[in-house]
Amino acid sequence: MPTQQPIIVDTNILFSALLNNQSSFTEILFGSYYHFFVCEQVLVELFKRKEKLVKFSQLSEDEIVRIYQILLKRITLYKEDLISPENRAIAYALCQDIDESDTPHVALTLELEGLLWTGDKKLKEGLKRKNFNQFFETSSL
Repeated sequence: MPTQQPIIVDTNILFSALLNNQSSFTEILFGSYYHFFVCEQVLVELFKRKEKLVKFSQLSEDEIVRIYQILLKRITLYKEDLISPENRAIAYALCQDIDESDTPHVALTLELEGLLWTGDKKLKEGLKRKNFNQFFETSSL
Protein backbone atom coordinates (compact mmCIF):
# COMPACT_ATOMS: atom_id res chain seq x y z
CA MET A 1 0.00 0.00 0.00
CA PRO A 2 1.51 3.37 -1.01
CA THR A 3 2.25 6.07 1.51
CA GLN A 4 -0.52 8.52 2.25
CA GLN A 5 1.97 11.36 2.57
CA PRO A 6 1.59 14.06 -0.08
CA ILE A 7 4.27 14.01 -2.78
CA ILE A 8 5.62 17.44 -3.77
CA VAL A 9 6.82 17.28 -7.36
CA ASP A 10 9.85 19.37 -8.32
CA THR A 11 9.99 21.08 -11.72
CA ASN A 12 12.66 18.73 -13.09
CA ILE A 13 10.38 15.71 -12.60
CA LEU A 14 7.60 17.30 -14.64
CA PHE A 15 10.10 18.48 -17.23
CA SER A 16 11.30 14.88 -17.59
CA ALA A 17 7.73 13.62 -17.88
CA LEU A 18 7.00 16.15 -20.62
CA LEU A 19 10.20 15.31 -22.48
CA ASN A 20 9.36 11.64 -22.56
CA ASN A 21 5.76 10.64 -21.97
CA GLN A 22 6.88 6.97 -21.85
CA SER A 23 9.24 7.63 -18.91
CA SER A 24 9.09 6.01 -15.49
CA PHE A 25 8.25 9.47 -14.12
CA THR A 26 5.10 9.57 -16.24
CA GLU A 27 4.22 6.01 -15.31
CA ILE A 28 4.43 6.86 -11.60
CA LEU A 29 2.48 10.10 -12.03
CA PHE A 30 -0.34 8.42 -13.96
CA GLY A 31 -0.33 4.93 -12.54
CA SER A 32 -0.20 5.34 -8.80
CA TYR A 33 -2.39 6.22 -5.87
CA TYR A 34 -0.14 8.95 -4.53
CA HIS A 35 -1.45 12.47 -4.09
CA PHE A 36 0.86 14.85 -5.98
CA PHE A 37 1.28 18.59 -5.39
CA VAL A 38 3.17 21.37 -7.14
CA CYS A 39 3.79 25.01 -6.32
CA GLU A 40 2.54 27.73 -8.65
CA GLN A 41 6.18 28.43 -9.53
CA VAL A 42 6.31 25.13 -11.44
CA LEU A 43 3.78 26.36 -14.00
CA VAL A 44 5.85 29.47 -14.67
CA GLU A 45 9.09 27.48 -15.00
CA LEU A 46 7.55 24.98 -17.41
CA PHE A 47 5.99 27.75 -19.49
CA LYS A 48 9.35 29.53 -19.75
CA ARG A 49 10.90 26.30 -21.04
CA LYS A 50 8.14 25.48 -23.53
CA GLU A 51 10.36 25.99 -26.60
CA LYS A 52 13.06 23.77 -25.12
CA LEU A 53 10.46 21.08 -24.40
CA VAL A 54 9.20 21.16 -27.97
CA LYS A 55 12.75 21.02 -29.35
CA PHE A 56 14.08 18.17 -27.18
CA SER A 57 10.94 16.05 -26.90
CA GLN A 58 10.45 15.94 -30.67
CA LEU A 59 6.74 16.34 -30.00
CA SER A 60 4.59 19.05 -31.51
CA GLU A 61 3.55 22.01 -29.39
CA ASP A 62 -0.02 20.66 -29.42
CA GLU A 63 1.20 17.29 -28.09
CA ILE A 64 3.19 19.00 -25.33
CA VAL A 65 0.10 21.02 -24.35
CA ARG A 66 -2.04 17.85 -24.29
CA ILE A 67 0.44 16.02 -22.03
CA TYR A 68 0.75 19.13 -19.86
CA GLN A 69 -3.04 19.22 -19.42
CA ILE A 70 -3.14 15.54 -18.46
CA LEU A 71 -0.34 16.05 -15.92
CA LEU A 72 -2.14 19.00 -14.36
CA LYS A 73 -5.30 16.94 -13.92
CA ARG A 74 -3.27 14.43 -11.91
CA ILE A 75 -1.45 17.02 -9.77
CA THR A 76 -2.87 19.49 -7.25
CA LEU A 77 -1.69 23.08 -7.61
CA TYR A 78 -0.91 24.64 -4.21
CA LYS A 79 -0.91 28.41 -3.80
CA GLU A 80 2.43 29.45 -2.37
CA ASP A 81 0.73 32.26 -0.42
CA LEU A 82 -0.90 29.59 1.76
CA ILE A 83 2.45 28.29 3.02
CA SER A 84 3.14 29.53 6.55
CA PRO A 85 5.85 32.15 7.03
CA GLU A 86 7.60 29.74 9.42
CA ASN A 87 7.87 26.98 6.82
CA ARG A 88 8.99 29.47 4.17
CA ALA A 89 11.73 30.72 6.50
CA ILE A 90 12.90 27.19 7.36
CA ALA A 91 12.92 26.23 3.67
CA TYR A 92 14.87 29.35 2.75
CA ALA A 93 17.47 28.58 5.41
CA LEU A 94 17.77 25.04 4.03
CA CYS A 95 18.03 26.12 0.38
CA GLN A 96 19.83 29.46 0.43
CA ASP A 97 23.32 28.06 -0.11
CA ILE A 98 22.17 25.22 -2.39
CA ASP A 99 19.61 26.74 -4.77
CA GLU A 100 17.20 29.41 -3.55
CA SER A 101 14.83 28.70 -6.42
CA ASP A 102 13.94 25.37 -4.75
CA THR A 103 12.71 27.11 -1.60
CA PRO A 104 8.99 26.88 -2.56
CA HIS A 105 9.21 23.12 -3.14
CA VAL A 106 10.88 22.52 0.20
CA ALA A 107 8.49 24.92 1.97
CA LEU A 108 5.49 23.07 0.54
CA THR A 109 7.01 19.75 1.61
CA LEU A 110 7.30 21.09 5.15
CA GLU A 111 3.82 22.64 5.06
CA LEU A 112 2.10 19.44 3.96
CA GLU A 113 4.42 17.15 5.94
CA GLY A 114 5.03 15.43 2.65
CA LEU A 115 7.87 14.00 0.61
CA LEU A 116 9.85 15.91 -2.01
CA TRP A 117 10.22 14.22 -5.39
CA THR A 118 13.23 15.71 -7.11
CA GLY A 119 15.85 14.59 -9.57
CA ASP A 120 18.20 17.39 -8.54
CA LYS A 121 21.15 15.55 -6.96
CA LYS A 122 22.83 18.75 -5.77
CA LEU A 123 19.65 19.80 -3.95
CA LYS A 124 19.08 16.37 -2.47
CA GLU A 125 22.65 15.99 -1.21
CA GLY A 126 22.69 19.53 0.19
CA LEU A 127 19.43 19.02 2.04
CA LYS A 128 20.55 15.66 3.41
CA ARG A 129 23.67 17.33 4.83
CA LYS A 130 21.27 19.58 6.74
CA ASN A 131 19.27 16.60 8.05
CA PHE A 132 16.33 17.11 5.69
CA ASN A 133 15.36 13.61 4.59
CA GLN A 134 11.76 13.96 3.42
CA PHE A 135 12.28 12.54 -0.07
CA PHE A 136 10.11 10.42 -2.31
CA GLU A 137 12.32 7.62 -3.59
CA THR A 138 11.24 5.88 -6.76
CA SER A 139 14.01 3.27 -6.63
CA SER A 140 11.95 1.18 -4.20
CA LEU A 141 8.90 1.08 -6.50
